[in-house]
Amino acid sequence: MPIKPAPGQDREAAEALAVRALGFVASDPALLPRFLAITGIEAKDIRTAAAQPGFLAGVLQFVLAHEPTLMAFAEAAAVDPAEVGRACRALPFGDDNFERSM
Repeated sequence: MPIKPAPGQDREAAEALAVRALGFVASDPALLPRFLAITGIEAKDIRTAAAQPGFLAGVLQFVLAHEPTLMAFAEAAAVDPAEVGRACRALPFGDDNFERSM
């Protein structure tokens, strides 16, 4: 029987993947302006926004919303695309149960 990681480990791994996704988006000259426009965040405010609950889940939701972006990120990060969805659900505001997310 496989050993399941502790819930904190799941969240830490999800946060790490989301940070990698943010780096992926930030380094792409086409994705970054789209991400900023959709979120309403200005480039100078990304560090501040990143400290807010839900920001990292929002980054993964942005990647998940566009299959070509998801596939490119999954390839660059060497992860299964489904792992991005699992990571998103492990983060605050990454699912529909907002009370439990906090």
